[in-house]
Parts: sequence; structure tokens; C-alpha cells
Amino acid sequence: MGGNFFEGTIPQSLTFLMGLQRLDLSCNNLSGQIPKDLEKLSALQSLNLSFNNLEGEVPTKGIFGNASAISVNGNDKLCGGIAELHLPACTNHGSTKREKSNPLRIVLAIIGVVLGFLLIYSFLTLYWIRRSKSEPPSTPLIGEQFLKLSYNDLFQAIGGFSSANFIGSGSFGSVYKGIINQDETIVAVKVLNLQIPRVYKSFMVECKALRNIRHQNLVKILTSCSSIDSKGEDFKALVYEFMPNGTLDDWLHLPVEAHNHSGNLSIFQRLNIAIDVAFALDYLHYNSFAPIVHCDLKPSNVLLDRDMTAHVSDFGLARLLLEPDDNSSQTQTSTIGIKGSIGYAAPEYGMGGRATIQGDVFSYGILLLEMFTGKRPTNQMFTDNLNLHNFATATFPVHVMQILDPTLLPKEEQSGEIEEIAINRIDGPNHGTDQLQDCITSIIEIVVQCSMESPREHMNMKDVVRGLHLIKGKFS
Repeated sequence: MGGNFFEGTIPQSLTFLMGLQRLDLSCNNLSGQIPKDLEKLSALQSLNLSFNNLEGEVPTKGIFGNASAISVNGNDKLCGGIAELHLPACTNHGSTKREKSNPLRIVLAIIGVVLGFLLIYSFLTLYWIRRSKSEPPSTPLIGEQFLKLSYNDLFQAIGGFSSANFIGSGSFGSVYKGIINQDETIVAVKVLNLQIPRVYKSFMVECKALRNIRHQNLVKILTSCSSIDSKGEDFKALVYEFMPNGTLDDWLHLPVEAHNHSGNLSIFQRLNIAIDVAFALDYLHYNSFAPIVHCDLKPSNVLLDRDMTAHVSDFGLARLLLEPDDNSSQTQTSTIGIKGSIGYAAPEYGMGGRATIQGDVFSYGILLLEMFTGKRPTNQMFTDNLNLHNFATATFPVHVMQILDPTLLPKEEQSGEIEEIAINRIDGPNHGTDQLQDCITSIIEIVVQCSMESPREHMNMKDVVRGLHLIKGKFS
């Protein structure tokens, strides 16, 4: 029953199926609480409730006491459960019985809260009076709930633009690693080059896009800074959560001497990253406050955290879609002439076409191809009418192993001819290689549908997420 469009709560009647051994309700739109009586099913060996909209406390007895037998990932409103699930503690345990309030306790509590607020207000007033005398604060463009940092704060955090803290450069500026003194938080600071045309607009677009979106696979912005530097010139920067494992591009295109099993991404890691990015696009296209088109999806804009979870970043070209009306379709935007990045941008963008969610799907298809072939779309081999999409479709479905990144093959087979391996293994005895070929064939099938030249033929990201989850289930 996983991977459907089921809505509503989990039926209580399921708790009467005493012989039930496996239950998979993942990737649906189920809401409400997990039925507590599921913990009474002694025969239940596997329970997958991941990627729904469930909320409330997770039971701890029965199957819920075995973290390896259950999965509740992707339900942001769940709490409690056993420690191995790493869920937040529940502030309200959902008890239906309410204790009778003691009037005296209520009065004392109200007095305590009022006194506490007055005390905090006094301290904050004194603090801001002293701060305003010493240094004018920067203008927070993200929102009042975000941390306020001045130019001097960021200058100290990144060691005065030290080369030792330099991470890399992008289309509109440079990125530095820094430490915010308040709580020793490690951050990535994107300092914009204000000499570049359109950088002011990019700064405002990124602030507008990121201030209202929250998702586990989108890079987390901590604050922005719009201030004056030590020379009296304008200074603008964005502060993000630091991603210690760098970009996907770094991992896909390691130096020759680094190509070994410990340094390369495994096929399972690449599949997980592909799912992470698909989740992020699905959220931007269908579940954020308004549909958002990223417009510049590529491996260098996919960051990896400590656990190798992918986070989509760099919204400098992002576009908010207009609300549909009688004279416009849902895919229109207010801006034309999107450039994106060569090789990843949808073909219609090169002809002045408007930004669409289908354009993001095309970029995702190219990114997916690069992940599993190891070849950039700008590789010198792609000339005339040959491109990365045609390169994949020419081998689909029988000879897809020809285009597979050689580092994904078993070590003893990396030195052989990929084509010969692919052909011989189709009917051969090696189950592992057969399984690998089935997995790659399924992935390339999704890739081909994402990167078709016509936007109307592209898959939507909900179907991509569902398809990749099915592939992962079979491959694992």
C-alpha cells in the first residue's frame, strides 16, 4: 500500500489483524496519530510509515521498541518513541484526561509569566540601548526571527576573508567558512560581488525565496547581512548552515589519484542523493507557499552534510510562479531570459522561454545522468547532435551498462570492457551484476523521461520520487 495517494488517518481496524507480519504505508498523505494498538500485534515484524503527514507520539512497546523494524522518517510532526529514532521529546503526551486546574496555581503561574516577561524586556532594552550606541545594526532582509549580524561580525567569523577559510566561488560571489561566536556555530558565508550586474536582484530573489521555505533537503539559511564594509562601501552576504562534505560535483569528479572505493560515491549513496534532490524539487514545485522554479539545478548547487544527505542550494535565479488566471497558465512567470548553466538549462530557456517547473525537471534529468555516467553535459565528446540525453537513450534498455560510471562496477570488472560485461551478464550467473543492471536500467528510464526535449513529455517530480523509491526498495 506504499507509494499511493491515500489520505486520512491510519484505520484502527488494522490493529485487529493479529496475523499481520509486514505493513508498508510509506509515501502517502496519511495524517493523524499512529494507532497505539499496533504495538499489540505480536506477529508484526516490519512497519514502514515513512513520508506521510503523521503527528503525535510514537509508541514504544511491541514492534515500536525495535528501531530496525520500523521507519517513521519524513513525518516532521512525530515525537517521542525510543531513543534510537532520534525524535524530539513530546511536550503533550496526548492524554485525553485533563486534570482539574487549581485556581491558585493558575494565578501564581500567570503572575510568574508576567514578571518573567517584564524581567526579560528590561534586560533586552538595556542590551539594545548599549548595542545601538556602540554599533549600528545591519538591516535584516530575511526576517525578524533570524539572527542579526553586522559586517564586523561576519568579518571576524570568516577570519577577515582569509584564504584558509575560502571554500569556493559561484556566479555572484565567494563562499567562506566561518564560526559565529555566540554559540560557536560553523557557517558558510556567501559574500556577494556587487560589481557583477544583476547581483542586487539575485540577493533579493534569494532572500525572498528562502525566508518562507523549510525542507530537510533545502540548504538552511541562518540570516542575511546588508551593511557597510570597512571602506564605507555596500556589503551584502547570506549566511547558511555549513555542509562539511562539500558539493556533489566535488564527489562526482574526483582527481584521478582519488578514484578508489573509499573516495567514490557508491551506487546506493548516489540513489539516496537523487531521492533527496527529487524531494527538494517536489517541495518547491508543489508544497511550498507558492510554486518555486530553481532555474539553476546542477551538481555544484547540491551540498552534502555530515551524513551525506543532499541539500539543494543557490536560489539566486529562482522564480516564483504567478497565480493562474484567465490569461496565463500555471507555468508562467513574470521574468523571461533565464540563463541557468550551460548543459543543464532546459532547451526552451535558450530561446527566451519562460521559467517552468518542467525546466527544473529537465535539469534534474541531466544531473541524474551525470551522477550515474560520471560525465558532465559539457564533456568534449558531446558535439554536433550528440548530447548527454542522446548518449543515454542510444544504449537504452539493453546496453545501459556501457554508459555506467566505471567506478560503480565491481573492482575486478573495472578494467574490462563495459560493453562486454553488460552483454555477458544479461544471462550470466552473477546475480549482483544482474541486479545492478536492472537498477541502472530503471534509473535511466526515469532519466530519459525527465530530459526529453519537449517539456510536455517530462515526468513530474512526485512520480520521480515514487519511481526512485521503488528502485531503491528493489535494489536494497
